Amino acid sequence: MIRVNSNRIKRICQGDIFKNIEYIEYAIERKGICEISKILFPLVIVLTQDCDLDQDFKSRKKTTKSINQDKYLLSVIVAPLYNIEHIYNGEHLSELKLKMHEIDKKSTHGKLLLQNQLPRYHYLEFKKDIPIVSSVIDFKHYFTVNLPYLLNIKETNFICKVSTLYREDISHRFASFLSRIGLPPSF
Repeated sequence: MIRVNSNRIKRICQGDIFKNIEYIEYAIERKGICEISKILFPLVIVLTQDCDLDQDFKSRKKTTKSINQDKYLLSVIVAPLYNIEHIYNGEHLSELKLKMHEIDKKSTHGKLLLQNQLPRYHYLEFKKDIPIVSSVIDFKHYFTVNLPYLLNIKETNFICKVSTLYREDISHRFASFLSRIGLPPSF
């Protein structure tokens, strides 16, 4: 069971969980008409390092603007939280008309998922008072979100924040997944 808190502070923090986050898939212009494709993710977790988020917040808060803004962040790394049952059925991206690999929950693979022994995934189980079902982060599906956008919707879309020890575990697992050695497929 993961520990969270619902305390609201002004800045965005690593481990914050938000609902209804828009991702701009693409924007194109054809003959003067702009087409924008958005994907709405029901839940995301902030993965950007908390020290960077804190430095950005403090830098923007200063009353006298400094000569440089090297602490400013352009965007925040997030990853969707998927309902574990949708992961098992390979349906977590079905609204995008994508069929994913099914995971038999009774198999070794399914048990390893629940024990966070699969590098690609991180399982989260929440207490009953948190309005989130058992979920999985798929580290292949991370993306960035504009920081001012998140700040503007924090009041209405913030759900909770994963406590420090748990968010550090998630952060290390995400970094480990990204830094893995990509071997070419064998022929």
